[in-house]
Amino acid sequence: MSEISKSAPSVKSAKAARVSRLALVGGVAAGSVLLLAGPAFAHVSVQPQSAPKGGFATVNFKVPNERDDASTVKVEVSLPTDHPLASVMPQPVPGWKVSVTKAKLAKPIEMEGEKINEAPTKITWTADGKGIEPGQFQQFPLSVGQLPENADQLVFKALQTYDNKEVVRWIEPTKEGGPEPENPAPVLQLTAAEGDGHHGAAGDDKGDDKGGAKTTAAAAETSASDTTARVLGVVGIVVGIIGVGFGVFAGRRRSA
Repeated sequence: MSEISKSAPSVKSAKAARVSRLALVGGVAAGSVLLLAGPAFAHVSVQPQSAPKGGFATVNFKVPNERDDASTVKVEVSLPTDHPLASVMPQPVPGWKVSVTKAKLAKPIEMEGEKINEAPTKITWTADGKGIEPGQFQQFPLSVGQLPENADQLVFKALQTYDNKEVVRWIEPTKEGGPEPENPAPVLQLTAAEGDGHHGAAGDDKGDDKGGAKTTAAAAETSASDTTARVLGVVGIVVGIIGVGFGVFAGRRRSA
């Protein structure tokens, strides 16, 4: 009887230790889910994420406000200079003024048989009202072309300015196979040309219905990804709460 009595507290302590370890693992797992899910829908991005080479496309720069106490009042998007875009036309956005900055090209490019010596290098949207308030996002549409045929992607570096003078620089390159940087630059992937190469899946400026349908599908896919990220975030919070509960319960058991 004495040996059994002596071993009982040890068994109880071992069980409490296992519960504490489970609580810790649960909390860590929840934190990991939140870290992975949180940034997935907070970045400045270009949508859809791809377009055919050699054509024209309509893309949207999606800018979310990731601050709780400030509004976004200016968005600047730098256009690639290694693969200049001769035609860039912004769509009017209510509540925002837009300006297009152009520069002379070091090497002229040719579009539809015509040599182009000057091309847009930056688009700037400036709010003439409240801008993008906390908990909101805004899309800024652009018609761009002719997309290069000798590149696999276009990188658009972006600056997001808040009314408290803070500037977030979305300019970091994403390395293939590596982790996503904290402030990645928006990237438009270029796919193999379709048909005659002048009808883009990202939206055809020449009236191709198929391009519009693919734009809708790509936007739906992006929306689904955002929803999945939010669901994962909620699951992480629930798991974290359960883990903390186990930890408190185990502590009380040990104190008793």
